[in-house]
Amino acid sequence: MRVALFAESFLPHVNGVTNSVLQVVHHLEEQGHETLVVAPRGGGRREVPRLRTELVASLPLPAYPDVRVALAPVRRMRAVIDRFRPDVVHLASPFVLGWQALLAAEPLGIPVVAVYQTDVIAYAERYGVASAAAMAAAHVGRLHRRATLTLAPSSAAQAQLAALGVGGIRRWGRGVDAERFSPRRRSEAWRARIAPGERIVGYVGRLAAEKQVEDLRALCDLPRTRVVVVGDGPERARLEARLPGAVFTGFLGGDDLAEALASFDVFVHPGESETFCQTVQEALASGVPVVATGRGGPLDLVRSSVDGWLYRPGDLRDLRDRVVDLLGDDAKRRAFGEAARESVRTRSWGALTEQLVGCYLESLDLAPSRLSKEPPAPR
Repeated sequence: MRVALFAESFLPHVNGVTNSVLQVVHHLEEQGHETLVVAPRGGGRREVPRLRTELVASLPLPAYPDVRVALAPVRRMRAVIDRFRPDVVHLASPFVLGWQALLAAEPLGIPVVAVYQTDVIAYAERYGVASAAAMAAAHVGRLHRRATLTLAPSSAAQAQLAALGVGGIRRWGRGVDAERFSPRRRSEAWRARIAPGERIVGYVGRLAAEKQVEDLRALCDLPRTRVVVVGDGPERARLEARLPGAVFTGFLGGDDLAEALASFDVFVHPGESETFCQTVQEALASGVPVVATGRGGPLDLVRSSVDGWLYRPGDLRDLRDRVVDLLGDDAKRRAFGEAARESVRTRSWGALTEQLVGCYLESLDLAPSRLSKEPPAPR
């Protein structure tokens, strides 16, 4: 099968969308499929070995220059599709580039599988642009209603899309690399370097307003405890001023990230706009109990009183109490960590990619007949 993946975001520092695309491409290729990634050009991105790409012109968002908005007219997308001749078009977190790709694929009868990964509606609301939020909701609904299938990563995302009138929704989450993210990565040397003699409450993610990292201020005065923030983004300077005593490591990736995650005592994620929340899943794989807001993607990942706690959204006292509960009980924290690790045992990227291929095959059955009856080009 030939799959053209249109990635709305492809950041130089791997984010959730980028990581998902890279993992899917790797496992699709391993299973014998052929792939092409179409993504915005620019942003200082590192080259990815063995990745077949088609990069299109883009402009940076003024408030967040790492995020690029593709400048890709439909005719350009049609030319890309004509050259590659995919069996399926996969839209990763579609908005601008994804819409153009959908318009290019529709007349050819090529099925379009749209993967809902970013809650752009909530982001628009978070940045205080009410009219933009309404426009984003209308566009997201229109795009996903026209897709052959929409894949939603969580029950909250499914409900949000259904409220926009989207049908053909299938549940598809994210895999996790349980070899890289593992309790074996815990490092006493790392802990001694970052927070000697202290317990560590950690966050991993982009430092942007929609992540609500500032809510961690409720934890900064806990005795014998250090808040550690892993990540970078436009809010970093402001957050460093607002979170007294917190350690900011900057961006970490690969084994460095895995070591940091496994070395936390408790992982905290305060963001309420997550369609899934991959860092929560990586913390669980690392054997670290999670305290997350009871909204969005974490609802399907964190089992309260089993491997972590879900606190009332916006209630920072409840957040603090849940963290204190875990920090104050070593036996409970160990038991939660063991349950966390067990919860991700079957969520490999290989298994998730097999499920994705099943959705591709279903979309082929659902799509209208191709206008072109030519057989696929030989590989």
